[in-house]
Parts: sequence; C-alpha cells; structure tokens
Amino acid sequence: MRVLVIDDEPGLRQSLGLLLADAGFDVVAEGDPRRGIQRALAEPFDLILCDVRMPDLDGIAFLRQYREGDGAALVIMMSAYGGEDAALAAMKEGAYDYIPKPFRPDEVILTLRKATEREGLRHTVAGLRAQLDGGPMERGMVAESIAMKEALAVVARVAEHATTVLVTGDSGTGKEVVARAIHRASPRATRAFVAINCAAIPESLLESELFGHVRGSFTGATADKAGLFEEADGGTLLLDEIGEMPVPLQAKLLRVLQESEIRRVGDQRSKRVDVRVIAATARDLAADAQAGRFREDLYYRLAVVTIRLPPLRQRREDISPLARHFAGRLTRRLGRPVTLTPETLAWLAAQEWRGNVRELENAVERAAVLSEREQLRPEDFDMAPIRAAAAAGGSAIPSAAPSSLNDAVERAERAAIQAALAATAGNRREAAKLLGVSLRTLFYKIGRYHIE
Repeated sequence: MRVLVIDDEPGLRQSLGLLLADAGFDVVAEGDPRRGIQRALAEPFDLILCDVRMPDLDGIAFLRQYREGDGAALVIMMSAYGGEDAALAAMKEGAYDYIPKPFRPDEVILTLRKATEREGLRHTVAGLRAQLDGGPMERGMVAESIAMKEALAVVARVAEHATTVLVTGDSGTGKEVVARAIHRASPRATRAFVAINCAAIPESLLESELFGHVRGSFTGATADKAGLFEEADGGTLLLDEIGEMPVPLQAKLLRVLQESEIRRVGDQRSKRVDVRVIAATARDLAADAQAGRFREDLYYRLAVVTIRLPPLRQRREDISPLARHFAGRLTRRLGRPVTLTPETLAWLAAQEWRGNVRELENAVERAAVLSEREQLRPEDFDMAPIRAAAAAGGSAIPSAAPSSLNDAVERAERAAIQAALAATAGNRREAAKLLGVSLRTLFYKIGRYHIE
C-alpha cells in the first residue's frame, strides 16, 4: 500500500515515515501542502495522512480540492486541535477517519489497517458485481473443453495480482475477452480498462498515443495530451498485437514496465503511473525474440504469466455451447427467439472455423439476421458471404496451371482477402483479424492486388 503523509512538522513526518515503513507501507512525505495536493492528484496513492492545520492550505481545503480533482485514495486527517468538531468537519468533506494528536503508534497502524481492509473489501465487492453484470459469458468465454478450463483457471489465479500477463492465440480466439475478464476479477475492476491495437496505429503516432505529448512537441501537437498509460492509471492497459510494436518503442515500453514512469513526447519530466499491463499477440514472440525481431528482455518482462488460448478447432466441445450463447444473446438483441436445432449444432461443431470464436459469432448473427425462421438450420449458414466470396474467388482462378508458384500464392492471397472483406462487410480492421495479419499488412496487400 502506498501512503502519502502531508504535515508541516519535519519531526512528525520523519517519525511517521519510519513507523509506517516498518509496518510494510510504501511511504512518501510532503511538508508543503500545495505540493502535497499536486502530488496526491498526479500519483497513485492508496491512503493519505494529512494534518488539519497547515500554512497556505489547511486540511479541510486540501480535502475539498482533492475530491474536486477526482482523487480516489482514502484520506485520514490528523490534528491536535478542534476535537470532535474538527473530526466531524473532516468527515463531512469526505475523510475516511480522524486521528487526534498526540497519537500512539499502534493507534495509527490500526487505523491504516482498517482502511486497507475496507479498500480490499470494496474492490472485492466491485469485482463480484462486475462479474455478475457481465462476467466471462459477456462475449463468449465458454469453457467446456479441458484446454479452456485450464486457461480460465490461470485467469482466476492471476487476476488478483498486478503481474504482467501475455495472452497468446490465433486471431479470433478471445484474447481481449480474457484480458477483460482478468481486469473484472482484479482489485482494479472499478478503474479504467484501456485497449490499444499496436498494429492499427502508424509507428509515428504510436508513442504519442501510449505516452501522450506536450504542446509543440511535433507538427500538429497544438495542446498537451495525456496518453493511454495515464488514462489507464490505477487500472489495466491491454497492448493488443504487441508483436507489431516497433523495436525502438519496445525499449521505452520496457522502461515504463520497470520504473512505473512515463514521459510524454517532448516533455522533460517523468510521471509515475500505476498500470497493470496485459499484452496479447497471435505471433510466436519467443521465436521472434530469438530471431531478434522482438526485444528478448521485453518478452521476458511481459511473459511473467502466459495464457495460451487454443484455436476453436482444437476445442470442439466449446462450439455448441458458444453457439447457444450467441443465439441467446441475439434473442435479447433482436427481440425475437433465435434457437439452434441439434442438427445445426452438430453441423457447426464439424466446421473448421479458421476465424475461431469471432467467425462463429459472426456466422450465427448473420444467419439469424438473414433467416426468417426461429430455429436456425445448417442451410441458413450457407448464405454466409465468406463462403460465397471464397467460392467466387476460387472460380475466378483459371483452370490452367499458374505460370509460377508466386502466381499461385498471389491468387490465393487475393481470394482470401476478398473473402474476409466480404465476411466483415468491408471492415478492414476486422478482416485483418480474421486473416491473422496486421492492419498495415492488409492495407499493403489491398493496394498491391488492387482490391476494392
């Protein structure tokens, strides 16, 4: 637990610092209340011990400014003056508790322990409420297969800790869903969950997006801007497609993970952040690290705990319950019953689902929207544009043998891209996910093959 002590008496700051440090707290002390309020709002603290009477800014004014600035730490006031009246005034302004001076060491430790227990209970309740409101089923975290049950067991164990996690698996297997489940079950559940796709943002803008920038730091930077690390302060940041992050930026990310500090582009000052990082990738980062395509030290820093999500074709026991889950959700969304016959469930379980859970979800939704029947049958899924586009792409290839292996590869790539774009209604970001490539790669291929 990180504690900020604000008191203008040097002796008291020193004695409190030693007392709390011996009790296992991470203590920061400030003698100037104005610097104290700036630091309290800029850095993550769990508890704040603040004196009531101080020059320039008294404790009650501190409380008001701290709450107006959306400060989230529990504030405990200290004073040798005022007695019950001062305590009541502090509580009305939002203080958690009040300690009269002079105080005994065990009294201070007991008050902080009670505050710590209260915060832990609040996070636990918030996490349980979030699970009841959404939970793993929100977007299809179904675990009938042994492989997924093992993966979700790791999710449950790692959620309560601030450890970095690397989630790997093919495109569409549910890596972001797992990251959100970790966040919802963690003590950070009430704070922000922020996700960024490292492949979807140009290299020149990615650093500013992550760390922010100051005005005038580059052309177009007309004002200061906070980055996603600051936005996720106290919460969780998902770095999706981490394998696509440029190598120079990997070094800066490593420093952030090691120091818990970020520096905006163009700024000379660093700022502390408290962010739990979860990374996700469809690439083999271990192989990339060995080949020099990804920083080895960053890989080991990210992969403290690795959760591998198997492709859907390797956990066919999950296909039927997933399909029923998606049908149930569509029933609520469309306002009419959507069900699947046993024959349909068997047919779905026999498919390959190269796009994994995302492809299955899209297929069920497409069939439900296009079919007029309440019970979906296998023939309803034959309308899927991805199959029609794939067939069209295949039939467009002349029956004569290609002039070279490169020609065959290009024809296959063109057909696959056309099919993915058709299946996602032209959404290039979703098409890239379906194909298992970065958005930059897809844009390059679209331009190369003149695909509209």
